[in-house]
Amino acid sequence: MTLSDQQEATLARLAQTLDEYLAAVPRQQEPNPPDLMALFARLDAFEAEVDSSYPPQLRHYLHQKSYRKAHLYLQGRDAENLRGNCGR
Repeated sequence: MTLSDQQEATLARLAQTLDEYLAAVPRQQEPNPPDLMALFARLDAFEAEVDSSYPPQLRHYLHQKSYRKAHLYLQGRDAENLRGNCGR
């Protein structure tokens, strides 16, 4: 699947947001934790933006809120993802 420059830019922004999310989660017990709700809103917007012209596996991960799996997928490390309960 060949992606357009615009799609590549979207995926780069998505990867950055996933980096931020994965860094923010373990910091939730700190005195001033990062705002996860803002990150979730951004990730939900990406889910709406990533349509059928993007890889189906990535869309699946976003739809299922499997953000760690989506992150690995974008890093080219999808083989490290374990099969989930959904069987995909």
